[in-house]
Parts: sequence; structure tokens; C-alpha cells
Amino acid sequence: MSDSVSRRQFLQSAAVLGACAVVPRRALGGEGQVAPSDKITLAGIGTGGQGIQNMMALAQFPEVQVVAVCDVNRGGGGYLSWNWGQGRELREAGREPTRAAVEEYYAKERPSGTFKGIRTYSDYRELLAKEDVDAVMIATPDHSHAVITMAALKQKKHVYCEKPLAYTVNETRQVAEAARRAGVATQLGNQGQASEEARLTCEFIADGAIGNVHEVQVWSPARFWPWPAWEGRPKETPPVPEGLDWDLWLGPAPARPYHPAYCPWTWRNWWDFGTGLLGDLGCHKMSTIFKALKLTHPTSVEACSTRVDSDIYPLGVIAYFEFPARGDMPPVKLTWYDGGLKPPVPKDLEPERGISDVMYFGDKGTLMGHRLVPETKMQAYGRPPKKLERSPGHHKEWVDACRGGKPAGANFVDHAGVLTETCMLGNVALRAGKKLMWDGPNFKITNDEAANKLLHREYRDGWSL
Repeated sequence: MSDSVSRRQFLQSAAVLGACAVVPRRALGGEGQVAPSDKITLAGIGTGGQGIQNMMALAQFPEVQVVAVCDVNRGGGGYLSWNWGQGRELREAGREPTRAAVEEYYAKERPSGTFKGIRTYSDYRELLAKEDVDAVMIATPDHSHAVITMAALKQKKHVYCEKPLAYTVNETRQVAEAARRAGVATQLGNQGQASEEARLTCEFIADGAIGNVHEVQVWSPARFWPWPAWEGRPKETPPVPEGLDWDLWLGPAPARPYHPAYCPWTWRNWWDFGTGLLGDLGCHKMSTIFKALKLTHPTSVEACSTRVDSDIYPLGVIAYFEFPARGDMPPVKLTWYDGGLKPPVPKDLEPERGISDVMYFGDKGTLMGHRLVPETKMQAYGRPPKKLERSPGHHKEWVDACRGGKPAGANFVDHAGVLTETCMLGNVALRAGKKLMWDGPNFKITNDEAANKLLHREYRDGWSL
């Protein structure tokens, strides 16, 4: 198929060729099937380790038809696989491996056992100009989330974007507002928000199991990607691998020579590209906290860390966030620990147990994850009343929203925007080196005018939101 084939032409072709088994049986409509005209046409932008898994998860839904994939890398190894059974750094990814994987999946449902038709692109701008898709999945490195998401929202595409929603606080606010204006279905890639455990935590707190919560402590283990073996940036300038468009990979970030220390997945180490563990896992671990305690903007944020470097994210960070009272809920102090730094052990935790999850401290007790502490109290209490609707699955929430259902649990407007802003504010405070007072509604740091410049950064020429 030509890259310029429109969605309408594609669907017409699929319908005509269906009798010859060119598309999966489920794509043809009929009883129990979804007709091609009712399917969500989907393109994937950023098909590395997480991107390829998102695409395969979304391709399984009868309501979805993947028609295109885009990545600046044609294909190669060294990608992180979240399925640890496949090996941490052995998986191949990129646009061609993803195309092949999706086509192989679709081929399994055809009598001939073959399927061709997934179009590939290296530049998301070309994809958005040529493909009349309904929705996009974005799983690029952090630094390019916002520019791609904004381009899709301007075309009123439904958007699934991996966490964090954006690289800077300003990008996050603008993307969330653009999603509100577009009125499309959105979802952040913090899959844990859809879990049973997340709902149990909310129900324990709503039931008053630990009383009024006044403090929360969150920790993340040491990073799961290699730490640079040198000080500062690497000095070598090896050639760019064949099939990788390095300039497109850099996107809005400052230019620098290619080095394998930056990609495919160790970009998380570098301030110019990643947002550290706070950005990478904060949107996972803080999501339930925000929902259970009805948090919005913090009023202050402060952070400290192991040695701060202008290029490399610190090995360990502690960040302190203060939130105001919300209705009958008291003010809350939230502390983030990462890089192996851990909070103190709660006095009521059994000696043989270690800290294993987020800890909520109330005036009547302690909750670690979705279990009361100590375990004897958990056994005596049992389960809280089941009052929250359960999720059909993180990806399914978004698919349903794309088809006119209720907003997904981590949509940009109601949840993911302010959640990501808070995580990014932690990085701003780390760089500012002081406690910052934050006026969220008016988007302003009130006690340090210079620190407001850290809410965003200048883009390379040719790039903008």
C-alpha cells in the first residue's frame, strides 16, 4: 500500500479484499464482530520496548485496527523488555520489528496465515499528515512526549501516551489543556491505576480504616537501567547506527553527538532526555495516592539528592511535597524516596517485614499498599466495603473511551495532568536547590522568580508545541 492511502481508502480496500482473507476474520464484521467502519484506526509512535508491547496489547482488541507504526529507528536490539522472561536488554524493537509483530498477530486469524498492510514511518509528522487515523499510541523518550502529543491533539486524535505525560511542568499544563479543548479520549501509561490493589487502597482510606491521613511515604528501588561509567558526557563520537535518524531522535532537545549511552533506553540517565526515577515511576506510584486522597496541586515542594550533575540525573533523590486540606481531609505531607534511599520503618510494622509499598499514615493506623499494618490488624479488619467500579483493564479503559465511553482512569484532564506536573515540580525543586512555594492555579512559583524559568526549557530551532 502507498504511504498516502487514506483511512477511507484503507477501509474500503479491507472490505473488498476480505473475501480473499487479506484481513483478519474479526475485521470483517458480522455477528459478534466489529465492522471495519466501526473500528478505531490506530498508529503507534515510538515502538521501543514499551511501545511494541503497547501496540500488541491494543492490537488484540476487536475494536482496534492498527494501520501504521512510526519510530526513528528502523530496528535493532538493546531495548528494555518489561517482560523480564525475555531478558532485560535482548529484545529487538523499532518500526520494522513492530510492523512484523503486528502483521504476524493479524495473520494468525486468517486462513492463509499471512497479512500485509501495516505502513511504517520514521517521522511522526509525516505519519500525521498522511494517515487519517482515529488514535495514536505514543511511547517515545520523555523529552519528545509533549511535541508529539500536542500535534496529535491538534488533529483531535485520541491519545495514549506513556508516562510521564511531558518532560517539563509547562509542557504538561499545555498538553492537559489541549486535551480538554480537543475533547478526545486520553490515557497515561501508568497501568497500575487500573488494578484491584489501587481500588482496595482507595476503599480502605474512604472507609476510615486508618482515620485521617496526614502523611504518605513513597519509595522506589534503585534504577533498573545502567549508570554511566564516566563523569559527564562521553567523549567518543561513534557513527550513528544504520537505520537510526539521530536528529529526529533528539527532537526538541539540545543537539549533541550520538552515543550508545543515550539510546535506545539509557536516555533515562540524562537530564536532556529523561526525568529520572521521579518522572519515570512517580506517575505510577503516586497515582493511587492522588485518587485516594483527592490531591491536586501541592503548595510547596523541596528536594535533595546525591551529587547533582548538570548532565546526569542523581543516583538517589528525596522530594517533599505539601498539599493543602481538601474538604474534610487534612493537609498531607508526601515524601518521595528513590535510588535505594528508603523511608524509616514504621513503628507498627513487624520486625520480619520490610517496607514493600507506599505507606499511608493516619491518626488511627498505617496502610502499606492495600494492606493494614500490622498484619494482625489486617486480618481483624478484613476487606473494606466494595464501592468503586472495577477496571476492565488499563488499555481497555482507553479503547472504550475512544468509542464514546466514560473517560479513562488516567486521562490527561482529570488525573494525568496534575499528577505529572507534581512529579516534574520535584525535579524543578531539585535543580533550584531550595523549597519552592507553588501556586498551581496561577502556574507560578511565588518565592523564587528565577526558578520559574525551570518550568520549561528552550527547544531546538524548528521545534515547538
